[in-house]
Amino acid sequence: MLDVKNLSVSFATNDGTVNAVNGVSFSLERGQTLGIVGESGSGKSQLAFAILGLLAQNGRATGSAKFDGTELIGASPGTLNQIRSNHIAMVFQDPMTSLNPYMRVADQMAEGLIHHKGLSKARAMAECVRMLDAVKIPDAKGRIRLYPHEFSGGMRQRVMIAMSLLCKPDLLIADEPTTALDVTVQAQIMHLLRDLQRDFGMATILITHDLGVIAGFCREVIVLYGGQVMEQAPVEPFFASPTHPYSRGLLHALPRVDQEGAELNSIPGSPPNMTRAQKGCPFQPRCDFAKEDCKARLSPLTEFVPGRKHACNRSIEELA
Repeated sequence: MLDVKNLSVSFATNDGTVNAVNGVSFSLERGQTLGIVGESGSGKSQLAFAILGLLAQNGRATGSAKFDGTELIGASPGTLNQIRSNHIAMVFQDPMTSLNPYMRVADQMAEGLIHHKGLSKARAMAECVRMLDAVKIPDAKGRIRLYPHEFSGGMRQRVMIAMSLLCKPDLLIADEPTTALDVTVQAQIMHLLRDLQRDFGMATILITHDLGVIAGFCREVIVLYGGQVMEQAPVEPFFASPTHPYSRGLLHALPRVDQEGAELNSIPGSPPNMTRAQKGCPFQPRCDFAKEDCKARLSPLTEFVPGRKHACNRSIEELA
């Protein structure tokens, strides 16, 4: 359904060109749940924005992203508008700022149905109430006419999810959907997304830095670092035996509730400066397995067993 090949994103800034995404490739089947994980600044959100044609004015995307055969990179605004909402929808990162504070929730939700589906306002409002019920907002019929500030953060995120599903998209991209929410609300939102994904049969791309969310929701995971794919694998074997040093570092940094008094681990060093051209592996300065060849080149993303890929100059045996 979605075929991304050699997608790169750069931004022209006063400090130079920022290379946010560098040659990312992946494919997504109908109904599949894919997690994209990495540190802040690894290029996760910009990858999604490039696919949807939502980059900032100083941004530039190259490569290919085809949705059901239609090229999205460089597509006209008319083509993108037909695909967005109708076929691909996105839940943005911050529920506090994603809604217009000056408009009632009813008007913000109905706008998409009126514009994309040609519904009358009355029919659109009825569909909006039904969708708010689906995302389990109490008294949806009464609350739909409220303003965003009259909802809690968790309820605003539910409104955003309801808005994204109104046109019954084939693909939902959720960008950090639990950011700024407390732990119990995070769990509720992820359970809700899982139920809706099953009920609507849509594919889902979940962008997050939380490996726990990936483990509980996704069937496949892509690990990004420095705008490049470090590892791609089904979720269960990935957590059982990660094969890239960066993936291992991320998992090793997870807090352990089963070990009392265990130290909180971290990955030494800092993420790469994305204004500089990357010659070798971007993780090389922080990697315990790095050698001289890692400074000069990055191994291409290679399938070492069926369904599992990584981009590392070291063999699986060397990393054991």
